[in-house]
Formats: sequence, structure tokens, C-alpha cells
Amino acid sequence: MKRILILGAGLVSRPIVHYLTNLDDTQVTVATRTVAKADALVAGRSRGRAMALDVVRDEAGLEKQIIESDIAVSLLPATEHFRVARLCLKHGKMMATTSYISPEMKALDADVRSAGLTFINECGVDPGLDHMSAMRVIHEVAARGGTVESFRSYCGGLPAPEANTNPLGYKFSWAPRGVLTAATNPARYRQDGKIVELPGDELFRKPEIVDIPGAGTFEGYPNRDSLPYATMYGLESAATMFRGTLRNPGHCETWYQWVHLGLFSQEIRPELSGMTYRDFMCDIAGDEDPRRGLARKTRLPENAPFIEKLAWLGMFETDPVPLDEGGNIDVMAARMKEKCQFAPGERDMLVMQHEFVIDTAGQKERRISSLVDYGIPGGDSSMARTVSLPVAIATRMIVDGIINERGVIAPILPAIYTPILEELERLGIAFKEQVVP
Repeated sequence: MKRILILGAGLVSRPIVHYLTNLDDTQVTVATRTVAKADALVAGRSRGRAMALDVVRDEAGLEKQIIESDIAVSLLPATEHFRVARLCLKHGKMMATTSYISPEMKALDADVRSAGLTFINECGVDPGLDHMSAMRVIHEVAARGGTVESFRSYCGGLPAPEANTNPLGYKFSWAPRGVLTAATNPARYRQDGKIVELPGDELFRKPEIVDIPGAGTFEGYPNRDSLPYATMYGLESAATMFRGTLRNPGHCETWYQWVHLGLFSQEIRPELSGMTYRDFMCDIAGDEDPRRGLARKTRLPENAPFIEKLAWLGMFETDPVPLDEGGNIDVMAARMKEKCQFAPGERDMLVMQHEFVIDTAGQKERRISSLVDYGIPGGDSSMARTVSLPVAIATRMIVDGIINERGVIAPILPAIYTPILEELERLGIAFKEQVVP
């Protein structure tokens, strides 16, 4: 039996648990702080078991579970991966995550390699499927002697068109706080040979209009630092290297104002205890009338879209803020989690598109590689499937000895991404390509 430890039972966990417990030779333990969530994931599955574990407060319990496993899959918040990694390295265990390779994780590479271990990271959807689908094209172009002169990539998790029913044009298919945190990350990319750097409060200032065949028209804005991926992808000489996020029209105008008002600030505010949402917004606006104060601060009308959307969220109402302590971001995340949920039977949508400009012996072509995937009504969301199935397949490949690359790695080698993409196609998740001269 291959013993697999899955840490976390959040919104994206079900597909990996079901995939791995369907295998003949696995024993899957799902450990999470709220054991009822793990119980629901393994219900009726003889190869799955649930247990309560608080990885932050019970490191001894975490260490015990890692010792008893062959591989630990961390679906925890990204800040907790390094805690898991240290223990996996200490006890000679493999590891897998869907998150970006942090500087702390990267610093373990030599030790992980020396120990003969594999810590695969960035094996979800973004990061993950973006790398795999891009590298498949990049390697194919290189094999025929071509050069990628420009690479632009976008990804977005959104409501399906028929489920796009609220003024925000957005519903949560993964942790709300994570979405809001990403809204303040600075960005850097290369455009036509020039480096462009944007501070976190300027991300949404000038969105690009992006058309995705079969999905619609979206707003695109930069996603984090694109330049390390030029090195990862072997595109150091490409004039353009850009990775971005997709949202529905109107999103960027609203979030630009929200960011500038400090609504996503993570600074802890003990005085939140006892506040109502209206109190909170009056404090932000600096006025006993929050609409008036917000309009004055932004020099926009009192019925500006960003203010109307705050009203729809209930931010001007007298409901108590459900927090004793936190930052502005936690107040917004609490309200948005409450108001921006998918209704039963609604579908989400995952949209990803790469655009390559390729030169082969003087002949140029524009190649588009795109994925449009929908959630299953009453079943798994597209976000859950596209995040957790790639890492599920990689986990199986590691315990079966198919992945033999050692160290802290991402899925950018053909021996890793080819079988993952082929298995995903069998599961109904497939990219389509078109070439324009």
C-alpha cells in the first residue's frame, strides 16, 4: 500500500481525494482542523480515512502523520507549506503542493536533491496547467528549430455565463482571502523588450480587453512577477513575457478603487470587535455618511459603480462584523464569502489562454492554446478539478516511481507534463490550439 497524506479539506480537495482513493494500492489519510470536512470527503471510500489535525498548533501530530506516510500533499494555505516541507525532508518523505515555489522552499532544493526526494510544487492550475500546456508548445517549437518571440498567458476562475448573476461578476470557487490578497501583489513583466513594473495599488488601472474563443470577452491584468518564468520556460530572449489574470468586464474599475481605499489592507485592527459593517465603512470613508465620504475621497459620484457594489455587498448595513480581530481584508472577505457564493446547481468556469508569436526560419505564426472548462452541476467545480487533479496525478506518478526528477521542482519536463496532460484529457480537461499565419 502507498500511504498518502492529504493536508487540508477545503474547496478544491474532493477531486484529489476521490481520484487517489479510486486506485487499488493506496491508503489516503485526509487530515484537517475540522474533521467533519474530511469525513465528508472520504465517506463510503474504503481506502480513505479522516482525522482531526491542526498543523499550526500540533506539530508533533503533523510529524507523526508524515512519518507514517510515503508522500504528503499540502493543500494548506501557502504559508504552511514550508512547515510541512521541513518535516518531509527530516524524515525522507516526498511532497507535493499546488502553490508557487516560495524562496524558503527553493532554498531546500540542494538538500532535497541530496536526500533523493521529490518536492513537486506549482502543480495545480495556475500555477500548474499553465506551465504544462505552455511547455508542451515551447518544446515542440524548439524541436523544429523555431523561436518563441512573444509569450502572453491569461487565466481566470469565474462564474459560467449563466451563473454570472451578481453585480460583481464574480463568485468564489476557492478561498476568498486568497483572492483578495492576490489583488494587492505587485507585478512585473516584459513588453516589447522593456521591463514594466507595477506596484500592487496599480494592478487594475489599465486592464487589457481579452477575447477567448468560446468563452467571451474579459478584462486582463498582470499576475505577479512574470520574469522568472522566462528563465523557467527558456524564453529569456523573448521580447514579451507576460502572465495575467482574467475577470469579467467592470471588475478592474471597482477593485482599483477598493484597493486605493485600503479595503484589502492586512494590518490587524483590534477595534473591529463590536463594529457593524456600516461603522467599518464610515471609518474607511471618514464620514458618518459612507456614500458621501467615499465620493469625496475618490472625487466620484455617490452612485459610482464601486460604491453601488459595496452597497450590494451590504457594507453600509448595520449587521455586526463577524470578527474579533483582523484586517480590512478579513472584513471584506467575510462579507464577500457570504454574498458571492455559487447557488446549488450553478457552474463555475475556468478559462486559460496562451498566445505565442513564433518564428521558424523567417516564417512567423501566432499560435493560440486555450482551455475553457466548466464545473459539474451538483458535482465538482472546475476550479476544484483543475487545481487538484494535476497534483493528484503527479502524486500517483511519484509513489509509482514514474517521476524520478529529484529536488524542488515544477512540472516543466516532458516526462512529467505529458502523462499528466494526457490523463487530464481522458478526464475531460483538454486544451485546443489554433494557428494564425
